[in-house]
Amino acid sequence: MNQNLKIFFWSLSAALGGFLFGFDTAVISGVEQTLQKLWHLNAFEHGITVSIALIGTVIGSIIGGFPADKFGRKISLLIIALLYLISSVGTAYAVDWPIFLIFRFFGGLGVGVSSVVAPLYISEIAPAQKRGRLVAMFQFNIVFGILMAYLSNFLLSGIGENAWRWMLGVQALPSLIFIITVFFIPESPRWLILKRGDISTARTILITIDGESAEKIIESIKNTRSKVKVNLFQKVYSKPILLAVLFAVFNQVSGINAIIYFAPRIFEMAGIGKDSALLSSAGIGLINLVSTLFGITLIDKFGRKVLMIAGSSGLILTLILVAQAFYTKNMGMNVPFYLFVYIAFFAFSQGAVIWVFISEIFPNEVRANGQALGSFTHWLMASIITFTFPYIAETFGGGLVFSFFAFMMVLQLVFALKIMPETKGKTLENMEQIIIAH
Repeated sequence: MNQNLKIFFWSLSAALGGFLFGFDTAVISGVEQTLQKLWHLNAFEHGITVSIALIGTVIGSIIGGFPADKFGRKISLLIIALLYLISSVGTAYAVDWPIFLIFRFFGGLGVGVSSVVAPLYISEIAPAQKRGRLVAMFQFNIVFGILMAYLSNFLLSGIGENAWRWMLGVQALPSLIFIITVFFIPESPRWLILKRGDISTARTILITIDGESAEKIIESIKNTRSKVKVNLFQKVYSKPILLAVLFAVFNQVSGINAIIYFAPRIFEMAGIGKDSALLSSAGIGLINLVSTLFGITLIDKFGRKVLMIAGSSGLILTLILVAQAFYTKNMGMNVPFYLFVYIAFFAFSQGAVIWVFISEIFPNEVRANGQALGSFTHWLMASIITFTFPYIAETFGGGLVFSFFAFMMVLQLVFALKIMPETKGKTLENMEQIIIAH
C-alpha cells in the first residue's frame, strides 16, 4: 500500500466514528413518534427520549480529551466503537422505556467521545496540505451516516410493529466494521512523542506521512514537549478558546440538529403527509452528503474562511424564506425546497469546516482538551435546542423559530468576516503563532 493510500485508510478508519455518529443521531427521527405511542410518553418524557443521547454526547465530549491523552487516540477510537455496538444492540432489544434510555445514553457517549478523538487523530496524522479534506472526511461520514439512517428508516418502516427495533439494531454491523479497522491503524505520532517519549515509532509513522518534513516536525513536537505542563484555561490560549466556543455555538444556533432530528415532524407541520415526510427527510440526507463532498473538494483550495462567508450568506437567505413560509401559511412543498437549499449551504460551509477548524487551532500541548471544549460547547447547545424545539415550535410556530436561526446566522457572518483566521496549509506546530497574530 503506497503512502497516500495508507494515510487515506487511516483517516477513513477513524472517520467511521463519524458514520456511526451520524447514523446514531439521525436514526431517532424515524422512531421517536412510534416510541411516544408505544410507551405512552407525555411531552416531557418524549423530549427526554429524543435528547437522552445528546445528554450522553455532552458528557462524552467533556471526558473525551481524557482517554485521548491518557490511553492514546487509537485505544480511544476502540472504546468509541464498543459504545456504538452496545447502544445499537441494547436499544433494539429494549423491553421498556428506562432500558431504552440507558442504552441510548451509551450511544450518546460514543458520539461525544468520537467528536473529540476522531478529528483530533486525523488532524495529527494528516499532511498539512491535505489536512482539510482528510479531517473533513469525518464530517462526510457523519452526513453519510445520516443519509443511511434516513434511508434505513424509510425502507424498514413498513415491516411490522417491531420495525423500530430493526431501525436501531442495524447499526451493529458498521460498529463491528469500525472495531476491526481500528486494529490496523497506527497511534498518533504527536501523542507518542508528547505522552510516551517514543520518538522512534513516531518517526516511522511521520516518514510515511511526510518524509521530507518528518525530522522538522519531530523537533517542533519535542520543543512542545519540553514546555512546562500547561492548563487549557490560561490567558495565552484565550484566542483559540474564543474561536472554538463561538464556532461551536454558531453551528447549533443555525438550527441544523433541530432540522435533522425533527425533519419528518417539520414537514408534517408544513402540511406534507407522513410517508412523504419520511422520503423528504431522505432527500435532506442526500443533499447533505453531496454538498459536504463539494465542501471537502474546496476546503484546502479556497480555505475555511471563504467557505464560511459564502455558506453564512446562503443560510441567512434560506432561513428567512422558511420563516416567511410559516408566517404566511404558504408552505406545502416550499418548505422542503427551502430546507434542501439550506442543507446544501450548511453542508459545504459549517458542516465541512467545523471539525477541521477546531482540530487545528489549539497548540499540541492542549489540543485534546481544546477539541473537547469545542465539542462540549457544540453538544451542549445541540441538547438545549433539540430538547426545547418541539415545545417552542408547537407554542410559537415555525416562523419565530426560523427567524431566530436566521438572526444567529447574521452574527455568524460577522464572525467569519471579522474574527475567524485562515488556517489552510499551515502545520499544526505553527498554528499558535498564526492564531495569536491574527
